[in-house]
Amino acid sequence: MRRALTFGFGGAAAGYGALRFLGRTAGSTRAERRARLPGDAMVLRPQIITDHAIDISAPTSQVWPWLTQMGWHLGGYYTPAWVDRWLFRANWSSLDALDPALVRDLRVGDVIPDGPPGTAEYVVAEVGPGVLVLRSSTHVPTGWERHGAGIDWTWCLLLTPQADGRGTRLHLRIRGHMWPWWFAALYVVGIVPADLVMSRAMLRGLKRRAEGEQRPRPSGRPPLTR
Repeated sequence: MRRALTFGFGGAAAGYGALRFLGRTAGSTRAERRARLPGDAMVLRPQIITDHAIDISAPTSQVWPWLTQMGWHLGGYYTPAWVDRWLFRANWSSLDALDPALVRDLRVGDVIPDGPPGTAEYVVAEVGPGVLVLRSSTHVPTGWERHGAGIDWTWCLLLTPQADGRGTRLHLRIRGHMWPWWFAALYVVGIVPADLVMSRAMLRGLKRRAEGEQRPRPSGRPPLTR
């Protein structure tokens, strides 16, 4: 029995370790993980750094608009329908077409909602050719601020044209610093393995859409106003 328990705990630890490694690195190269990206200097002493990347058979000009319509009750985050149906029931499904009313000329300071008004949101911290850096201090569960929980969180989405000019490498880096220690521990234990599912699903969703039909189609969803 003791040996079986030892093997069981050992297998569980090894499985969790593999999930954590893949949650931090899946799809990215060692060079990408070592590279300095826009937004890196915004979060000091991050407890979480994840790098995910994917090749998209479409030029950067065809990928970029999908990033600009992202957001809660806008274009969504291109995750599978089951994520919205079972995990985030207040979400609307992600759009499969570009909506001219939602595709935005993003500027620093623009808000990208990640939940109902007054909850989580990202702010555009840097934007340029093929670069979008989002920052948030709002991704803290409701009520936890009363216990001192806080977060400084960035996403860097980097589009790099491939050598043939017809493809794009999309690199997503997430960096987060949380406080106090117990909140940081919860995020590190839970979010990093979950990132293997969520970030990879988002990148695959972006790839499928950017490589598919590009005919714009109104969705009827109201755009954000500055």
